[in-house]
Amino acid sequence: MKNANKYQRAYFMPPEDCFDWVKKEYIEAPPTWCSVDLRDGNQALIIPMSLEEKIEFFKYLVKVGFKEIEVGFPAASETEYEFLRALIEQDLIPDDVTIQVLTQAREHIIRKTFDSLEGCKKAIVHVYNSTSVAQREQVFKKSKEEILKIATDGAKLLKELADETDGNFLFEYSPESFTGTEPEYALEVCNAVIDIWQPRPDWKVIMNLPVTVEHSLPHVYASQIEYMSKHMHNRENVILSLHPHNDRGCGVADTELALLAGADRVEGTLFGNGERTGNVDVVTLALNMYVHGVDPKLNFENISELKEAYERLTRMHVDDRAPYAGKLVFAAFSGSHQDAIAKGMKWKEEKDPDHWTVPYLPIDPHDVGREYEGDVIRINSQSGKGGVAYILEQNFGYRIPTKMREDVGYTVKGVSDHKHKELLPNEILDIFTQKYVNIETTIKLIEVHFVQKNGGIETEVTLGFGGVLKVYHGKGNGRLDAISNALKKHGILDYKILDYKEHSLSKGSNSEACAYVQLQLPNGKIVWGAGIHPDIIDASARALFSAVNRAMTER
Repeated sequence: MKNANKYQRAYFMPPEDCFDWVKKEYIEAPPTWCSVDLRDGNQALIIPMSLEEKIEFFKYLVKVGFKEIEVGFPAASETEYEFLRALIEQDLIPDDVTIQVLTQAREHIIRKTFDSLEGCKKAIVHVYNSTSVAQREQVFKKSKEEILKIATDGAKLLKELADETDGNFLFEYSPESFTGTEPEYALEVCNAVIDIWQPRPDWKVIMNLPVTVEHSLPHVYASQIEYMSKHMHNRENVILSLHPHNDRGCGVADTELALLAGADRVEGTLFGNGERTGNVDVVTLALNMYVHGVDPKLNFENISELKEAYERLTRMHVDDRAPYAGKLVFAAFSGSHQDAIAKGMKWKEEKDPDHWTVPYLPIDPHDVGREYEGDVIRINSQSGKGGVAYILEQNFGYRIPTKMREDVGYTVKGVSDHKHKELLPNEILDIFTQKYVNIETTIKLIEVHFVQKNGGIETEVTLGFGGVLKVYHGKGNGRLDAISNALKKHGILDYKILDYKEHSLSKGSNSEACAYVQLQLPNGKIVWGAGIHPDIIDASARALFSAVNRAMTER
């Protein structure tokens, strides 16, 4: 691409090496989570949510387990003011949930914000002003000293108004555009605010360091966070918070590395909704921790219900490939993937049912309310024999013999390729039944009788040929051998039986039997047939006639 030289670095590394986070292997405990869906997420919607929709969304956030929820910018929007008042006046805020409101560090906006909180038992008042080089030079045209004074004046006013207002108020400060600010200056501003607020062990303050716009690789943000964490005043009484956006597609990586670097809290949204490319996706973050064996303290056990509510209320769409929640994230179409997953599932059941190590699936779909049958193995023209066999066994009880799977797989894939579509489980069953089970295209088995005689089995088989009945006799070592010899004796078809398998389709006295027969014709061609009947002998005979009929039709 041309014109690359017009872009230059817009971020700053700390003035000292800050790479202690590199030594950590994984996030050992979940952060404090704060949902900003109802502010950051809502303001990014083409059609913002109505009051009723916001209340419903708030209830979903509570159900998921968020203990801190930012509910808007009440001084800047009448709709958000009304929403906040509805939450307070209708007593919709649980005792263990703290709402958060946002305000610019401007006197009249701060005062109106406190007015909107009348009657609220507990709230976080989140004040911010932008500190980045670009904002200072281009937007505000103010010096570092003037920008610092905006922050400290706002901090002082918060303290004054909190003392004058009934309620339990916590404070949060954000140097907006933190990642475009010199770390030393961002630290100076934050420490000045901390010194005014004087946090205590029983009253901590939140310092929120947002990735308002992503400028750097994730490791730079981690080093910036580590630098701030090491040099912040009164650090033991400060909750260090993150608020990453996703301009470079690295919001999750920014957050994970910053948590390793010492952060305590994360502000984000469900499914990454938000301005431009969105906020960090809390669903992905939380479930990334979960698959490392860490309880994120958020409940996504019915992710499909949550996704439906999110899409309905926001009118946004969760991508089919979105981690954990996407329609296709557990789907395997590739034959080799399907085979590995099917074998991994079986190994888990037999060898290690308490742990999840299935190939290609980092999380058990059941843990987020998804089903193996409809989600994991999906059949199209790219699928393999293992996938088709898995669907038939998991959904319908057919344990297709190993040697038969390739034949069935190619048959099913051929239909998918011809129709240019994915095949659903019932469609796969229909194909298998029509092509292999109880086939009577040329010969129909009417009845069969056996007599044990002279150390062997003699049979009398009545067959129908286009409505004409004929009776054949044969002898063999067993019942199936006797029937087969009767056919060959009368020249109906020349073949060898290479394989035979049988099993019950279900448990209990009323279960049907299923049998499979593999034939080899004189030219070497292999033909399979399957039979189903309450009696296993009849099922075996029907499997043989299915194979014979298929061979005669193809011949």
